[in-house]
Amino acid sequence: MSFRLPHRSDAGESAAMIDFVLHIDKHLEIFARDHGPLIYGLLFAIIFCETGLVIMPFLPGDSLLFAVGALSAQGLIRIELIIPLLMCAAIIGDNLNYWIGRKAGGWIVNQRWFKRDYLAKTEAFFVKHGGKAIILARFVPIVRTFAPFTAGFGRMDYRRFLAYSLGGGLVWVLSFSIAGYFLGSIPVIKNNLKLVFVLIIVISILPIVFEVLKHKAEARRAQKEDGQSS
Repeated sequence: MSFRLPHRSDAGESAAMIDFVLHIDKHLEIFARDHGPLIYGLLFAIIFCETGLVIMPFLPGDSLLFAVGALSAQGLIRIELIIPLLMCAAIIGDNLNYWIGRKAGGWIVNQRWFKRDYLAKTEAFFVKHGGKAIILARFVPIVRTFAPFTAGFGRMDYRRFLAYSLGGGLVWVLSFSIAGYFLGSIPVIKNNLKLVFVLIIVISILPIVFEVLKHKAEARRAQKEDGQSS
């Protein structure tokens, strides 16, 4: 089995991405054994790109951090090195994304490839949670990638954004990697990491599902009220 990130141009990109996420521990383990210290650069790049580039919301975040913790417990990755490194990746990526949104957001949102529905979901997330959405978004796939871009595009005060970005990056990386470090060494969890990753993904997307259902219910209620009033 060889390690490679799925390419968006691949015919079976969806299947490849699902396989990558569900077996991310195996892919990372093989890469770590084959390439040694280069695993640190690879992990930094994945977290940096997922948080720093709006074109890469499909990259794994939560499950990768958990897998990193589990592999650290096995001695393949040094936990005292990888945690601060990935914190830096998350924070630097977040801030790059903010400034991309602030300086070039107007041009980007008008491009055909830009996911406007992702932006709309993130804006709704901001409306509901305010500034602390920067922290909460760390735990929600896709929103995690679009939140800093949206903050920059909406010209959120940078000092305020930076404070939330620092806090969110530290809590996100620390919580998942430490959880993986301690829980990943438990035999029943270690032998069923695929199910753990599925559970992480399901829990992560629940806020989005609840918001979609809520908006649909409100839309139906408003439509019903309009019909009654007419």
